[in-house]
Amino acid sequence: MAEVLFYHLTESTLEDALPGLLEKSVQRGWRAVVQTGTEERRDALDAHLWTFRDDAFLAHATDREAFPEDQPVLLTTDLDNRNDAKIRFLVDGASPPDIAPYERAVFMFDGHDAAQLETAREHWKTMKAAGHAVTYWQQTPDRRWERKA
Repeated sequence: MAEVLFYHLTESTLEDALPGLLEKSVQRGWRAVVQTGTEERRDALDAHLWTFRDDAFLAHATDREAFPEDQPVLLTTDLDNRNDAKIRFLVDGASPPDIAPYERAVFMFDGHDAAQLETAREHWKTMKAAGHAVTYWQQTPDRRWERKA
């Protein structure tokens, strides 16, 4: 069973929080896939990951580009795991595929968006009922993650 984490964004945006989590995943030797709800969001994250910090480089590509299987981080809107990722990030309420092949799945949701909150609650119930090890993390005022459940 995959470990499933729910990250409740309350103090920062997805654009602020996601790059650091992706960097940590790659440092662990994991390939990552980020599934977005729309192509527009995928493309915006793609542009952001090239410029998120002056002193960083996070190799990545989108599912529109050649050789997605070679990418350490792949941004997608579909359910495939083209880069054989060990961790899957689901953002903006994206509907998950079967997460059993992953070591970890991370649902990231905006705490100021009622629709994302409701979708996260539904995914929590589904993942818990499927028997996955589920944890809930919320941001503290200093933007650190604190386990709440």
